[in-house]
Amino acid sequence: MEDSAELESILPYLPLVIGSSRRLLWPSKVVEALEAMSRGPDHSRVNCGEVLSIAISDMRASLSLADPLALSAPLGYALFFDELMSGADSRKWFAEDIPKLANLLLRLPSLLEVHYQNSRAYGYGLRILGPQQPGMVLLSQELIGALLACSLFCLFPISNRGLKHLPTINFDQLFASLYDSYSESQENKVRCIICYFQRICLQMPTGSVLFELKLLSLEYHPWQSFLSYPYADFWTKSTIPLCPFQVHSSGLIEDHAIEALEVDFANKYLGGGALHRGCVQVIYRLGRIGATESHGDHEFVNYFK
Repeated sequence: MEDSAELESILPYLPLVIGSSRRLLWPSKVVEALEAMSRGPDHSRVNCGEVLSIAISDMRASLSLADPLALSAPLGYALFFDELMSGADSRKWFAEDIPKLANLLLRLPSLLEVHYQNSRAYGYGLRILGPQQPGMVLLSQELIGALLACSLFCLFPISNRGLKHLPTINFDQLFASLYDSYSESQENKVRCIICYFQRICLQMPTGSVLFELKLLSLEYHPWQSFLSYPYADFWTKSTIPLCPFQVHSSGLIEDHAIEALEVDFANKYLGGGALHRGCVQVIYRLGRIGATESHGDHEFVNYFK
């Protein structure tokens, strides 16, 4: 695999390593664990939430991840998969879905290599975008599924995420919160996420998602085709009247005019506390022409910074 500045920026935040042949790979012990799980619970003995949490801890140790999981995370995995999920659904999850997710994780290195090969010409590769740095990232839905499976298995290193102001990514806090202070909304949020994994295991989608980070520049330049970021006192000193608008505190955005704007003040991080106890909007939506658009098998998500 050729060196890539995009890959170099994201590699410290991935659970993979680069081998002597310059290829992305899992450590050998992680490969052994995933291959065992891919063969089913009769081979791996991963047949319940309690054992799954042990397997997760073992893989994290093989990755030399020093940051401990949330204290109650193992209890949360056991609570959901062994008690809250029905017996039939739990057996199906461990007999069918966990092996498929393990296979998906085994393909993560090759999925990333194909991703960087395909994105080289367009600059859409997975990478860290810094302050005042607009850009686009195009990911296949299969690669997104593999990355989210890493979150489910808590395999992402998190020690350096704070330096880049990156939000939570592993699911340990999600399951720990379920155990520490159970609520029906938290259970349903976990069920929704698990349903996503069940659906991609049933049939992997073949589309792509384009994430675009937009920003208002701190400085104005005549050659720019977009607005610059206003100074702090812009609004207080402005004498320009606002255009007519209506505010609706109830109802659905789909029921309003085509240029409706939905605003969520939940959190400075996109997604807010969605992987903790938060149950608010995950992304901003700008009417029917806004932040999330679907075109055939492709979805486009705009983030505004």
